[in-house]
Amino acid sequence: MGPLELLGHPVRLRIVHALRGGRGLTTAELGERIADVSKATLYRHVELLAEGGILEVAEERRVRGAVERRFRLRVASASITPEQLEQLTVEDHRRGFAAAMAALVAEFNAYVERDGADPIADLVGYRQHGIWLTEAELHQLIEGLRAAILPALSNEATPDRSRYLLSPILFPTEGD
Repeated sequence: MGPLELLGHPVRLRIVHALRGGRGLTTAELGERIADVSKATLYRHVELLAEGGILEVAEERRVRGAVERRFRLRVASASITPEQLEQLTVEDHRRGFAAAMAALVAEFNAYVERDGADPIADLVGYRQHGIWLTEAELHQLIEGLRAAILPALSNEATPDRSRYLLSPILFPTEGD
């Protein structure tokens, strides 16, 4: 299974999200973060990601006679290259978008179902804006978003930081 197929499933995308930022987690720890997915399903998807080179074993240790593995993301393998992107069909884009949306809905549901969830205090946002742009303005907008987001991607976890999921989505709609 190639990276497109591996990353094109909502559960596998959630596993990848959970391991971003240099985090290493055991399958049990992943199960705590993705509690709405059965253990059997989670183990199967972790194994697929590991076999496909998206995850690697960062550490192994014996726990009560069993081997516990701590996985980490192989960042270079967990994204789609520009060359791969050029090869995608419209149907590939449709499947990828559907998987991303399913993962996003599942992540949001997990957030609102946890004790103490407070969308107002947490500044949760899910607005959509229709904007008119020339091609040059579109490129300028994308570069501005990248410039704003890239520095935050290297932030490490600290006691005063909360982890947020940011999912920029951009596509043209039918004009008026």
